[in-house]
Amino acid sequence: MCSLSERTDDSGRTRADPGGVHRVLLGDAPRYTKAEVARVAEVELSRAEQLWQAMGFAHVADDEVAFTDADVDALRMLVQLVSAEVITPEMETAVARSLARTMARLADWQLDIFRSVLGETFATDRQTTAEFAEAVVPVMGRLQEYVWRRHLAAAASRELTRNDPRTQVHTQVVGFADLVGYTRLIRDFSEIELGRLIDEFEDLATRVVAQNHGQIVKTVGDEVLFVAPSEAAAAEIGLRLHEMIAAATDVPPLRIGMAMGPVLGRFGDVYGSTVNIASRLTSLAKPATVLVDAELAAPLREDARYDLTPIGATKVRGFRGLRAWVLRRCE
Repeated sequence: MCSLSERTDDSGRTRADPGGVHRVLLGDAPRYTKAEVARVAEVELSRAEQLWQAMGFAHVADDEVAFTDADVDALRMLVQLVSAEVITPEMETAVARSLARTMARLADWQLDIFRSVLGETFATDRQTTAEFAEAVVPVMGRLQEYVWRRHLAAAASRELTRNDPRTQVHTQVVGFADLVGYTRLIRDFSEIELGRLIDEFEDLATRVVAQNHGQIVKTVGDEVLFVAPSEAAAAEIGLRLHEMIAAATDVPPLRIGMAMGPVLGRFGDVYGSTVNIASRLTSLAKPATVLVDAELAAPLREDARYDLTPIGATKVRGFRGLRAWVLRRCE
């Protein structure tokens, strides 16, 4: 008789499933090898493997029974998007990769919820972990769909208000907000303290950006990348972030750099020289200040709410003679 850590499929092949956790999270017990998934989905094995790797999943041995009917369905759906010309063949792996990056971060965060609720039980009592997952995962799934649909509607609304929503290149304000002294914090703080600080920083940044109709593009450790729909909205995001951080007791000051210009939006990320300029300005900014480039400074100079002080040409690698202004509120 198999233990809780093993199951066999119809062919007698053994599959690992500790405490049933894997089955609960996948929604079914694995029953296919990768070759069988490709055959049932009617997709070339090499193409199936390429998509699997694009989604960031680990290599699976030829004889390993690791896949479910859901894997077959997902492979069929992705291939159908190409055959229906919803996406081009060249975009297939990029779509898989972009989706995987987002979902991987979400999965890591949700696993932290499991740990925080179950404590030591998470590592020692796999049956309890499986029961908890069985109760919670369906709720998480419904919540994910709700948030996804809301964000999809908001993104569609933003695109439909543009002059030409067909192009991926738009004039936008891009900004970075960077925690000062993060290297020292890593050294001096415990993992729990550092986690709380990052949570507070990200929560604060998300609220300020959303309140001013901006969008968080991504967070990378101690840094938040955001876009704003207008010059005034960007100014309010930068200045309000500093004001909120100053009122917070545990969060160190920020450096903020913002630039305006053409931006390529692709799979939820942003690219181009405007993004690079904003990043360079962030590295030049002093703690608790906002630096903006010439393109953003020009319209803000006409707004009586803001004061701009030039710091002159800067020596920035790749951007010769880059000029910057310190943005403040008028007294």
